[in-house]
Amino acid sequence: MNVAVIGGGYAGMAAAVTLAERRVPVTVFEAARTLGGRARRVEHRDTTLDNGLHILIGAYSETLRLMRLVGADPERVLLRLPFTWQVHECFSLQARRLPAPLHLLAGLIMAAGAPLHERLSAARFIWRMRRQGYALPRDETVASLLDQHAQGWRMTRLLWHPLCVSALNTPPAAASAQVFLNVLRDCLDADRVASDLLLPRTDLSALFPDPAAAYVTAQGGEVLTGQRVTGIDQEAGGTGGDFTVRHAAGERTFSHVVCALPPYHAGAFLVGISALAEAADTVEHLAYQPIYSVYLCYPRQVRLPAPMLGFESTLLQWAFDRGALGGQHGVIGVVISAEGAHQDLPQDELASLVHQELQQQLGPLPDPLWHRVIAEKRATYACTPGLKRPETRTPLRNFLLAGDYVASDYPATIESAVRSGVNAATMILDKRD
Repeated sequence: MNVAVIGGGYAGMAAAVTLAERRVPVTVFEAARTLGGRARRVEHRDTTLDNGLHILIGAYSETLRLMRLVGADPERVLLRLPFTWQVHECFSLQARRLPAPLHLLAGLIMAAGAPLHERLSAARFIWRMRRQGYALPRDETVASLLDQHAQGWRMTRLLWHPLCVSALNTPPAAASAQVFLNVLRDCLDADRVASDLLLPRTDLSALFPDPAAAYVTAQGGEVLTGQRVTGIDQEAGGTGGDFTVRHAAGERTFSHVVCALPPYHAGAFLVGISALAEAADTVEHLAYQPIYSVYLCYPRQVRLPAPMLGFESTLLQWAFDRGALGGQHGVIGVVISAEGAHQDLPQDELASLVHQELQQQLGPLPDPLWHRVIAEKRATYACTPGLKRPETRTPLRNFLLAGDYVASDYPATIESAVRSGVNAATMILDKRD
């Protein structure tokens, strides 16, 4: 048994670590020079940025477990904060020191910035969803679900809407209510720490993919960066088994393949194999949503009132103080999730507008020393009601899929990517055992 993992993002590295832990020979092929996929390090001038501004939460149990396994101590590389939802000068919600789910229900009732009747209505909504196991008889949009449960304008605008966009990267009018409830379930009905916010203190490649590569190599595996896979050929007969993986430096044969590419790249390999026609068709019909990350470098004394701060604004959603988090003093990162008018703007104009809106919210700021806009136009799939997603196990024997888009309870997040990689590797290990 020897396994090829195609793609060195969070899903691929999770699969590789899980296999390496059991001493299964594994080789990771990554086309880029930097590991992490859509959550990776980007160098700009003398500053390390990320191609997307992501946070983790305490419910990311598999991600945290694997980080510990490969030596990336979460207590060192993540800033853990009890759940706090702070929209600058508009709204503030903080978890209370109570058992789950009372910690957040009490936080909802005591939140500042919304009328009492709206806060009580929000708490009743959560309680009703909990009583029905966070399950819907039929999937619908988040907007429709909130309307049915009479969620007020302020709570919808300042909590439910940005929470949906942050978790699902899909506007509430189009987002799956069932997947949204799955997220609430795992934050509310686990331990109280499951709802904690975990803010990266380091770049996203150093958070897990880089130490994962070191771990895989130490266990006898290989991680090949700058090695684009150009084709996968199955053995004669068409039922699966041995695979020849063609890449920039030649070709090699493997007993198993874990395809951990993003769906829009994975489809190119699936479409050429008849046994994978259904999976290829499913991937072909996925739609996508963008994430724009706007970095502004101010003089080092500029800082935000909090490491992570939300805004009630035309353009701004969340801003991160990179100085408070990772020592990059003066660097503010702003994330704009899901589709919107900002997609039509030139990047310099978008950065200028972000600077102007920050000034409107925070007061006068000096001109940025530099800016960088990173647009991931297909950052995640659009998480819509009843969406069909491909399974990890495919009809082609020993060929598996991994990635944040494969079928699961979760939206496209770091945790869903990691879980998919672990799941794919576990299926291979189960066959061996």
